[in-house]
Amino acid sequence: MATNVFINNNQPPPPTLIAVHSNQWSTSIFGCFDDLSACCFATWCFPCFACNTASEFGECFCLPLLDILWNSLQMICCPSCIPPVAMSMRVAVRNRYGIQGDMTGDCVYATCCNICSWCQMAREIKRRTQTHTLVNAQPVNMGAQQYMMSTQPMVLTSQPVISAAL
Repeated sequence: MATNVFINNNQPPPPTLIAVHSNQWSTSIFGCFDDLSACCFATWCFPCFACNTASEFGECFCLPLLDILWNSLQMICCPSCIPPVAMSMRVAVRNRYGIQGDMTGDCVYATCCNICSWCQMAREIKRRTQTHTLVNAQPVNMGAQQYMMSTQPMVLTSQPVISAAL
């Protein structure tokens, strides 16, 4: 009388991935080396960069152009050095992602380091909106062989099954 014994090589479950977002900016205000392409884009064509960043954040594409208009008005009649759109965007990014800070710091960065501030916002938006795809594969018993089937289309892998006759 023959008895079939099947030994499955079950793999341990994959580690659980937990996304934790910090309550701090992911890069410093002068962290241009973290994303050189964005820094170069902002340096060479700042209005286009600011409009692109505002659009990626979900705001009107042309909103940063109001800062240019604001700067023009400052020269003519009302002297004020705070760019309103840059400051409001910085406050909005900080509030959306739960980043610690206050409006005083936002005002200082938007006024004194405007291009660096926009670069920091662009890096933060890019890092916080990246999508991550996880595939959860579960073993499925199909007759004499065990297959790993995943939710990803067209993926089917076979795992060895050890059988012994006693």
